[in-house]
Amino acid sequence: MTDKPTRGKRSKIDLLPEAIRKKLDMGLRDGSITQKELLEEINELIRQSGLPEEAELSKSGLNRYASKMEAVGKDLREMREISEVWVAQLGEKPTGDVTKLILEIGRTQLFKAMMNQADSADEAVDIGMIKDAMLAAQRLEQTASLSHKREKDIRKAFAEEAANAAEAVGKSQGLTKDAVQLLKNEILGIA
Repeated sequence: MTDKPTRGKRSKIDLLPEAIRKKLDMGLRDGSITQKELLEEINELIRQSGLPEEAELSKSGLNRYASKMEAVGKDLREMREISEVWVAQLGEKPTGDVTKLILEIGRTQLFKAMMNQADSADEAVDIGMIKDAMLAAQRLEQTASLSHKREKDIRKAFAEEAANAAEAVGKSQGLTKDAVQLLKNEILGIA
């Protein structure tokens, strides 16, 4: 995959109708058929849709696109694996994983920036950097607080749904009013 600039001309694949492009992407991700078979299938869809013959894909064009998609997919898989490792270290409960990861990365980068400033004792203290660092810390902590609140609200809503479902089932199974209330209290964590 090259990052060299192009003339700005869109590729044949970019010009395909969305339905055909989705079918192509699914075929590449699925991998159950060869690229040759996929190329024949996509070109047949292009012909059936009434597009001109020039819209049909070539083997090399499909291969370039497949290579590009694989490179992007590989990067995404690696990032997901790295994120899972970091999230596992940041907390045992994987709720709000992305937020926890971003917050920890932000805190780490902020700490490094402040340590670099402290290490360069020869230079004058950069008040602007300290101000920006304090603002960043405040925003990180505010984000952490909002994330924690959101997580609690989601858990509470889930517990309420479960308690209501338990109440309905309990009543339909002939449990007494006190037994149903005890069950609801246990699910909701009310003593």
